[in-house]
Parts: sequence; structure tokens; C-alpha cells
Amino acid sequence: MSDRKKVKTKLVLTGSAVGFLNGLFGSGGGIVAVPLLRSCGTDQKSAHACSLAVTLPLSALSALLYLGTRELPWQDALRLIPAGIPGALLGGILLKKIPNKPLKRLFGIMMIIAGGRLILR
Repeated sequence: MSDRKKVKTKLVLTGSAVGFLNGLFGSGGGIVAVPLLRSCGTDQKSAHACSLAVTLPLSALSALLYLGTRELPWQDALRLIPAGIPGALLGGILLKKIPNKPLKRLFGIMMIIAGGRLILR
């Protein structure tokens, strides 16, 4: 199999895994997208940017599946969106400015903290 075909296969498998995990965990698919994209040869910042771009349509699709059920607390979601917009803008601006190595470390630290909180709860 050619290198190009291997990368294409890895990207298809990555997309499937990210979509599955996003549907199962919410936007959690975006967290696994970064290391999976890195394993496909994508540079650090591009992997983060791609993860962000993929999260919106996958999250919208997942939310549509819950539309009309009691499992989707729309009131909570609608309260988070206005507060989340400035945070998303700031994060997007900082993504462009932070060098790859500190970005990679920050991402790793965030994953360790998130994992630790999940395990300890």
C-alpha cells in the first residue's frame, strides 16, 4: 500500500473514531482528534485547528439526535453559548500565537487534569 493511501486510510479511521467519540461523549471527539491527526503527520497547530473545525458539525449532528428528548437540557445549553463565545474567540486567537511545543504541553496537562477529575469523581 502506498504512503498516500495509508494516510488516507488513517484519516478515514480517525474521522470515524472522532465522530463516534463525539457522539458518545459530546465534544470529546475533538480531544482524541488532535493526537490521531498528529499520528497522520499533521502538525500540532493544524491538528488543533482541524479538531475545532470538525467539532461543530459533529456536535450539531449529535445534538440533533437528542432534539426533542428530555436528555438535552436546552436551557443549560442556551446559557452556556453566550459565555462560551468570548472564550472560543480568545482560544482561537491564542492558538495562532502559542508556539507548538508549549501548546502540546498545555494540551497534555489539560488531558491529565480532565482524566484525573473523571477518575476521581
